[in-house]
Amino acid sequence: MPADLRSTYLTCAEGRLHVYTAGGHGSAVLLLSGAGVDNALLSWRHLIPALAAHHRVFALDWPKQGRSLPWTGRVTHDRMLRCVTEVLDHFAIDSAALVGLSQGGALALAYAIDHPARVERLVVLAPAGIISFPPVVHQILWLTAGLPLLNRTLPSLMLRSRAGIARFAERALFAGPVHDFEDIVDEIHAEVRAAGAGSSDWQNASIGPFHMRIDLRPRLHLITCPTLLIQGDKDIGVKLRHTRAAAALIPDARLEILEGNGHWSNRQSPDRVNALVAEFLGPPH
Repeated sequence: MPADLRSTYLTCAEGRLHVYTAGGHGSAVLLLSGAGVDNALLSWRHLIPALAAHHRVFALDWPKQGRSLPWTGRVTHDRMLRCVTEVLDHFAIDSAALVGLSQGGALALAYAIDHPARVERLVVLAPAGIISFPPVVHQILWLTAGLPLLNRTLPSLMLRSRAGIARFAERALFAGPVHDFEDIVDEIHAEVRAAGAGSSDWQNASIGPFHMRIDLRPRLHLITCPTLLIQGDKDIGVKLRHTRAAAALIPDARLEILEGNGHWSNRQSPDRVNALVAEFLGPPH
């Protein structure tokens, strides 16, 4: 991690919103992590130092993750978008590049649609918000989202040990060897102990009984900034076909497919992802 990594807390009505900052010059880049057992450092441990030499980097702990604890009330889609605005406003950033993973990718896409003047460039890795499910699968997922026993209690029990976390990571997050796998298991274990495990409020609210409540596909054509999508071809959470279809809906979007990678390509192949992101963001300005 960069030596100048700093923590800032924004005071909100529901709790404190934590943001890591690094780098002192160049264009602003805001990093948005995923859902569940994730946080800013879990997602961006390798990307932050790679960008900090030439950019001002901001990495947000979503409410109820990382150091953004405690937090009262449901964290809705609109509330999470307001978190992005609050971070930009707090640091007096008129516009920034957004980089988002999974849930963070969906929110980055949505923010670029709703606030085009504030997004200079957009990078999304395995983004949520672009997926639909077959009818029976959809209803099962909807029922799971509505039952804390299934979306919170059981996942917390399954991930209470390092062995359980390792099995989860191997099956759900990665599709090949990871050089710092044991460190990742320790990081996830620490997040589970601090915040529990399970799906996020955003994930639970994104699915309705018959259709997705958050489906960005009809509005993706409204994105006007340069956009890069990065997708592992072995991802079991966000299939390549979904990201490929989403890329086709965004004007002039670029899709990079990482062979042999799963959902967390940012941790499975950090050097490759870092190079793609840095090249796409371009030189500092």
